Amino acid sequence: MSDTLLSLVPWLTSLHVISFVAWMAGLFYLPRLFVYHVESVDRGSGTEELFRTMERRLLKAIMNPAMIATWVFGLLLVSSGVVNWGQVWPYTKAAGVLGMTAFHMWCARQRRLLAAGEPGQTGRRYRVMNEVPTVLLVLIVVSVIARPF
Repeated sequence: MSDTLLSLVPWLTSLHVISFVAWMAGLFYLPRLFVYHVESVDRGSGTEELFRTMERRLLKAIMNPAMIATWVFGLLLVSSGVVNWGQVWPYTKAAGVLGMTAFHMWCARQRRLLAAGEPGQTGRRYRVMNEVPTVLLVLIVVSVIARPF
């Protein structure tokens, strides 16, 4: 591992956690916007346009950059050599991050459907899906901090 990359590990870790927190905030909020969009907004109204704008901006301006930054800083940390691949926790964390990325892509697809005026899912379904990031968050944090695996 290069001395330069090793000296950057505290900064890379900080930036990784900051971007992860921003990503999680978006993953918690976007499905909740979907619930309100499908349950409380009249089709074709100005309010529907407002929800479409909020959903698009949240995804494009916050969630996408935060996801990319989380991946970049995480991969830089991995390449620094600080991860012990002889333990199980890096694999459970990786599974959680892949699940989070898949959920992000599902949210992006739902946003496109709603923007096109298609119904997407029911409010109830969006409420249930809103719990997915919480489960993944627990898996990731426990894997990294407690390392029970």
